[in-house]
Order: sequence, then structure tokens, then C-alpha cells
Amino acid sequence: MSDLGWILQRLDGLAILDILLVSIVFFLVLLLMRATQAIPLLRGVFVLITIGLLLGSLSQLPTFGLVVRSAIPALLVAIPVIFQPELRRALERLGRFNEVLVQPRRNEIEAEVRVISDAVQRLAAHRYGALIVLERDTGLQGLIDTGVKLDARLSAELLLTIFHPNTPLHDGGVIVRQGRIAAAACVLPLTTSHIDDYHMGLRHRAGIGVTEGADAVAVIVSEERGTTSIAHEGRLIFAVETDRLEGALIEFLQPGLGLRRAGMWPAAWFKPRGR
Repeated sequence: MSDLGWILQRLDGLAILDILLVSIVFFLVLLLMRATQAIPLLRGVFVLITIGLLLGSLSQLPTFGLVVRSAIPALLVAIPVIFQPELRRALERLGRFNEVLVQPRRNEIEAEVRVISDAVQRLAAHRYGALIVLERDTGLQGLIDTGVKLDARLSAELLLTIFHPNTPLHDGGVIVRQGRIAAAACVLPLTTSHIDDYHMGLRHRAGIGVTEGADAVAVIVSEERGTTSIAHEGRLIFAVETDRLEGALIEFLQPGLGLRRAGMWPAAWFKPRGR
């Protein structure tokens, strides 16, 4: 009790502010890592460090304690390498302050989403495979350069023409930038994560892969099943219902507008497992 009283006596305004700031920092870090592959890794690192410190504190194991104390600094240096994708995504989120200060016009986003939704429904009805990537703040110029540049006005008819099986542009992905089709037949990176569902083809893997390193949104139409899926931040909503497609896309393009209306919740996400 005396120790508790001593601690309470030292709590002044600055000490309370100090504790609150540290708590906020840890809360924000955990919030940014929520629903990502970093959480299991973070738990593993925490368990490993805890066990090492407990065993290393035993006086009967001086050599082991020396090894643990020497290994911890190396482990701290390795953390940025282990969590590189998550740290990159977190820094991109912090850098996208313009999403709060300058919101894009809702009418433009909804018009773009209506065109894509119409095209996707018609593509799915004909069982035409398609992969449409919507660029956001993270530039995709490197991927655009791998395809055929179009710079054409976005329309459902043009998307249907591009993804028709008898056209030379139907392989690869279409990248949409600011309401225009920037390029078609683009080569997209496949996800590096392990996917248990082996029925998912290259389109789904490429849709997940392109969203792992960018804030883009990918819409995938399955040629075999005629279903529509959405990839975002390395995760996938599989087989999205038609009446929820527009709301989900609006939410991802301008957060806060459409996810609740679409009825999409975290349980609907399919998340690949890390290697």
C-alpha cells in the first residue's frame, strides 16, 4: 500500500498526460494493424520475447540469459522487415490526410460505380471473366505501363468489349483512373499470401495482390462461376450480391458512404494466410 500511495503522490497533470499519450500511440498502432496479418506475428514476437526474458532472468542460466539479451536488439531491428507490408500500409493511411480535408464529390463516385456495377452484372451474366482495378491515392503508373494505354471514357459497353473472350485485350486487368479507363491488358502482381481455396484462379489472386501494396479497389468477375468479388487491402469479399455491390464500392472509394448500406461486415472478408 505504501508503494501505491507513493505512485499516486507522483501523479500530476503532466504524468497523466504522458500516460494518455503513450496509451493513444499503442491504441493507434493496434488499430492500424487490426484485421491484418501483423496481429498473429505480433503475438508470436511478444510470446517469444516474454519467454526469453523469463528464462534469461534465471540466475541458473547465465549463458542463456546472455544469448537472449544479445538477440533482443537484433529482433527489434528485424521487426520493420517482418512487418514491412503493414508498416507501409499504415504510413500510406497517415499520408492520406486529404481524404479528410478534401472529400471527392459523391456524385462523381456514384456515377463511376453505377457504370462499373452495370458492366460487371452484364459480364457475370455472360460468364465473361474480368478484372477491374480502381486507382485511388496510390499511383499505379507502373502497372499501367505494362498494358495497352487507352485513356478512354469509362462506359459499360467499352468494358464489355474489352473483356469479350474474342478480343486481344481480355487477358489481364483494366485500370480505371479518375473516371477514365487508363489501360487494359495490364499485368498485375499475384498475391504472395497462401490461399486455401484452390478454386480461386489467377484473377482473384491478382486482384488480392494489386491491393496488398496499394489502396486500390479491385472488382473480379469469375468466368467459371459467374460471381463478382471485391478485393481491398489484401482481402477479398467473395461472391458479392448484386444489390450490395454498389454500396460496397462506394464505401471503399469514399469511406463512410456505403458500407453500412451495403450490409458488408468484417465477417464477410476472406483474408489469405501469410507464408
